[in-house]
Amino acid sequence: MTLKNVHPLLSGELLLALDHLGHGDALVVVDRNYPAYTSGAPVVRLDSHSREAAEAILSVFPLDATGVPMLVMEAPSQPDRSAPTMRDVGAIARRIEGRDIEIVQLERHAFYDRAQSARLVILTRESEPYSDLIWIKGVVA
Repeated sequence: MTLKNVHPLLSGELLLALDHLGHGDALVVVDRNYPAYTSGAPVVRLDSHSREAAEAILSVFPLDATGVPMLVMEAPSQPDRSAPTMRDVGAIARRIEGRDIEIVQLERHAFYDRAQSARLVILTRESEPYSDLIWIKGVVA
């Protein structure tokens, strides 16, 4: 990216796709093991890991303030716990948004079901299993 004040990981393709989402639309950000192409939503590849992807995406993507803005896949080997990467991403979201962010964990198949309604999937190269999340877009004030 050769624009000022735009995170270098954000391509023109990704910026356009994020801009086309409206408030309340779901964005799925997934690890390299996730079946990204099964939902039928457009898939944009982001050559980074989850933490860097969160920093880049949340620099331009507002999270919903009226409902649950972040859903994460529960790690099957640790019920009621998400992958460590997702806990870090939650902290990044809180810092960037400057507020508490409610995070809901979903069992793997419940996550897949919810992700079917996503308008965009971002496929990262994250290698930590179950590092998958759904963000709900908010409004720009």
